Amino acid sequence: MSLGIAIKGPEGIVLAADSRVTLFAQVQAPPGPAMLIPASFDNATKLLNVRGDGKTSYAAAVTYGAGAIGSQQPRTAHSFLPELDNQLGEGRLSVRKFADALSDFFMRQWKAAKMHIPLLPGEQDMVFLVGGYDENEPYGKVFELSIPTNPVPTERIPMGEFGIVWGGQRNIADRIFQGFDGAAPGAIFDFFNVPAQQRNPNLEHQLKQQLGLKIPIAFLPLQDCVDLATFVVRATSLLQEWTVDVRGVGGAIDVATITRTQGFKPIRVKTISSERFL
Repeated sequence: MSLGIAIKGPEGIVLAADSRVTLFAQVQAPPGPAMLIPASFDNATKLLNVRGDGKTSYAAAVTYGAGAIGSQQPRTAHSFLPELDNQLGEGRLSVRKFADALSDFFMRQWKAAKMHIPLLPGEQDMVFLVGGYDENEPYGKVFELSIPTNPVPTERIPMGEFGIVWGGQRNIADRIFQGFDGAAPGAIFDFFNVPAQQRNPNLEHQLKQQLGLKIPIAFLPLQDCVDLATFVVRATSLLQEWTVDVRGVGGAIDVATITRTQGFKPIRVKTISSERFL
């Protein structure tokens, strides 16, 4: 599951994600049916900065959804970064070209691991939010792509506009940002017994207009954008500790900014230590 957030503000882009990856193992317990047993790992890195040569990068990504590629020997998206870095070559790529290269690379890995295409019921895409700055452009760009269902990157926040994109286990973030869970429109139609062919697709848009938080992203300094992204991921992780649901968001929160002048800058990232065993 997990939760990834991209905020495009006037001073830069913020990328944030939690660190939990959940894998499911099928256990047969005769004479009963097979059961899926979840196992959570809280030290995965979902904030992907590709440049390993010490040079400044101006595009990066966060990932959520499917936590790994491969069923027999699962690997996280982060574990593939050295191979992706080698294939990108030298020179600065536009954000769109970086998103295209990332999409092509992970689609090849998905196919090589013989993962399902199309997905089976209950399976998830590996989704990427790609943010960055093109050379000589005043404001950043944010693209979204999904492996394997929608691999063509789609720009989520048009040029000249600012906003927030989030995904993964998003029900709590939905309630914070837009004022209602994504299941609310369907529940409303069901309550009033509205036939499927008569359901107005504009209901969700109207609810967002009336109930959504009035956050002036175009006004917010970069620090406020960092604080907002961190808060929503943390709130989701904390609230899941008290709810009966899949606890797919947890562990440390990794946050980075990308700006026109400084490029990628980690703000808060995990460090390797042995203190938990001391």
